[in-house]
Amino acid sequence: MNPSHPRHGIAWKAARTLAIGAAAHADLTAAQAGRPSRLLTLAPADVLVICLYFALVLGIGVYLKRRVHASKDFFFAGKGVGSWVAGLSFVAANLGTLELLGWSASAYQYGMLAAHWYWIGAVPAMLFLGMVMIPFYYVSKAHSVPGYLKLRYGEGARLLSALSFAAMTILMSGINMYSMAVVMKVILGWDINFSILVSTVTVGVYVALGGLLSAIVNEVVQFVLIWVGTAAIPILGLIETGGWHGMLARIAARAPAGDYTHMWRNMGAAAHNPMGVHWTGIVFGLGFIGAFGYWTTDFLVVQRVMAARDLRSAKIATTIGAAFKMFLPAIVILPGLLGLAVLPMKLTGETEALATGGHSFNEVMPLMMARYLGPGFLGIGVTALIAGFMSGMAGNISAFATVWTYDIYRPVLNRIAGDAKCLRIGRWCTVIGLAASIGAAYLVMQFASIMDYVQAVFGFVIIPLFGTVIVGMLWKRASPAGGFWGLFCGTLSSILLWLLVKLHPQALAILAMSADAKPMAENLYRFIWAWLVCVIVTIAVSLVTKPKPASELQGLVYGLSVLPSDEAVPFYRRPIFAAAVVAAILVWLNLVFW
Repeated sequence: MNPSHPRHGIAWKAARTLAIGAAAHADLTAAQAGRPSRLLTLAPADVLVICLYFALVLGIGVYLKRRVHASKDFFFAGKGVGSWVAGLSFVAANLGTLELLGWSASAYQYGMLAAHWYWIGAVPAMLFLGMVMIPFYYVSKAHSVPGYLKLRYGEGARLLSALSFAAMTILMSGINMYSMAVVMKVILGWDINFSILVSTVTVGVYVALGGLLSAIVNEVVQFVLIWVGTAAIPILGLIETGGWHGMLARIAARAPAGDYTHMWRNMGAAAHNPMGVHWTGIVFGLGFIGAFGYWTTDFLVVQRVMAARDLRSAKIATTIGAAFKMFLPAIVILPGLLGLAVLPMKLTGETEALATGGHSFNEVMPLMMARYLGPGFLGIGVTALIAGFMSGMAGNISAFATVWTYDIYRPVLNRIAGDAKCLRIGRWCTVIGLAASIGAAYLVMQFASIMDYVQAVFGFVIIPLFGTVIVGMLWKRASPAGGFWGLFCGTLSSILLWLLVKLHPQALAILAMSADAKPMAENLYRFIWAWLVCVIVTIAVSLVTKPKPASELQGLVYGLSVLPSDEAVPFYRRPIFAAAVVAAILVWLNLVFW
């Protein structure tokens, strides 16, 4: 879900990218329409690799169970995770199979424009989380983002955000579960119900046993598998095409009417680029509101960083995650571009593919895997796809268990619950969450477009939450009533705007302020308007209601908080220095592909 749906993809995971739903829905449509039942055929060595992966993740869960003695160990990995593990888990929580499939498809369709969801829609927000917001989460000793809202605004804002976030995690887990089943059916010919059963049992066992630490370790394993399983595609593809310039020459010859290798020069008007998005939608809707909302307030990813052993490790973890995220287009966007240059047919949209019996651009990644990966390596690639889906499920389920136990069960249902009781509730929440996710997975089957489902859920929950958090962090006058009603009205406005465009598609031109706007622009501008409603209502209500006294805002608001200093550490070892290096490289990449 990359973030700004993004994300998820995200998972973005999510949950989380605009192409996520398109890819999964396209594969489902293809399967239902009787297209070839599978794209890949596995050799015995490939099957062995997949079986070894399932044995490995289950073994990790069993092994880590011995380290879970208290609720802190289960929900927060004992606050003892190193910066590298936390950083890799941080980026892996958003790197799932839907991202690989969805954004390689988008790169085939839109070219380098798809990289905006990484270089504008992720990296700046990840750095902002580490340098600005994580210190507040640590100093306030909040165990979750809803927990911070409790300290900053009060119980009302915390409960509203916790309920909406818990619902979102279940729905997003169901999306990952269902999408894995669909993609495995199309790629490997697996039965949908069998895929759902296998993924549910596996994730349930290792999360229930090892909690967050088990999820984090398996996300690191998944991250490594994705790089190992897909890195050969861009390498062998560039060798085949004669390098970068050779690839560009082939693309120019096969698609002379499109500009597939630049990111900004055609963003001056919605009519000038195939996405139908103006640069304001990318910069503000994606780069600021969507991305910052996802990476700084979505507890699924923030939880990974907060598991770091101390504040400095947490800051470094976000920078490590941002650095890896910055280079992910090499294995996500580049395969889509190479597909334009080397695939023997011109892939089409899903409708045309169904009519002709051919492949759609949503199948770029498996087609490239079949082209370049031999026996054994193909198994690693497919295992990476499976690992990505299950990681998305595990991330959502572990976040659900934490938020339900600490932000709903303990403060509302059982205020005197002890540590042992919370640990039991957390493990039962894993089972209950997975059961609910199965229901959500079958519910998704009833939707005509999973993309609508993902974007709606993300916009309803995360965007208003970001507005509420950022105002409370920067403005001491924000009152408890302002925080609650701002969050409520922001959520309601996002729902109403989504319904308005669904019922009256012509309203898109008004929402995006352009007659040339396309569906992708709807989400970005809906994010902007919903965020503005949240912020304006929060400020307006706060001005006429009583704020908390300054004595209760220590560690929660800028200007009233004493944050840890890195002055005793040489400048080159400070987290801010590493973040500046990553930011400089990011600026350079945007200029290179301008």
